[in-house]
Amino acid sequence: MLLEKEREELIVYGKKMITENLTKGTGGNLSIFNREKNLMAITPSGIGYFDITPEDIVIIDVATGKIVDGHRVPSSECDMHRIFYKYRDDIDAVVHTHSTFSTTISCLNINLPPIHYILATAGIDVRCAEYATYGTVRLAKNAFEAMKDRNAALLANHGLITGGKTLKEAFSVALDVEFCSELFCRAKSMGEPVSLSVEEMTSMMERFKTYGKRVEEHEEI
Repeated sequence: MLLEKEREELIVYGKKMITENLTKGTGGNLSIFNREKNLMAITPSGIGYFDITPEDIVIIDVATGKIVDGHRVPSSECDMHRIFYKYRDDIDAVVHTHSTFSTTISCLNINLPPIHYILATAGIDVRCAEYATYGTVRLAKNAFEAMKDRNAALLANHGLITGGKTLKEAFSVALDVEFCSELFCRAKSMGEPVSLSVEEMTSMMERFKTYGKRVEEHEEI
């Protein structure tokens, strides 16, 4: 079976999409890119995440978009995943969610500002891509444009897309953006949220590169 490891990982994180409240029903999709083989594994269309089997995962040639292996219909957002694998060498996994608060902000067609430092896992802020019908090449191009120099983008009146070197990383970014989106919605109901500066967010992005790793130098307290 082609990309057996990738298939299993997609099943694990598909279930996490539901348990972590990042989507409902069969909404959203996930994929992993095997750069060596130039193939991507993507979740199928219209099957519940707890019902997907390894055989249901669809394998697609990134260069041509043709199905290499699989008897299911691939996610309708196949092109939105493929465009990142074709044109960005820093993304090998993509997560697309319909998470409540991120989607709420997307329905306002506004960017998510940097109201919390944790948003730096996505970038300085999260832009909102222009609206386009789901499953279209136009949506793929809009998402790609909005996510330049970022690891996440809101999709107007639709949802959220994130990317990373691994599926774990892309999924973590989706959780971070949803957390910050909820903060923004709650803060907005009480007043005007205060955004962090570009300088601070840039600093946070650098700090996150060594997060969880041993740091030898310490500042005097």
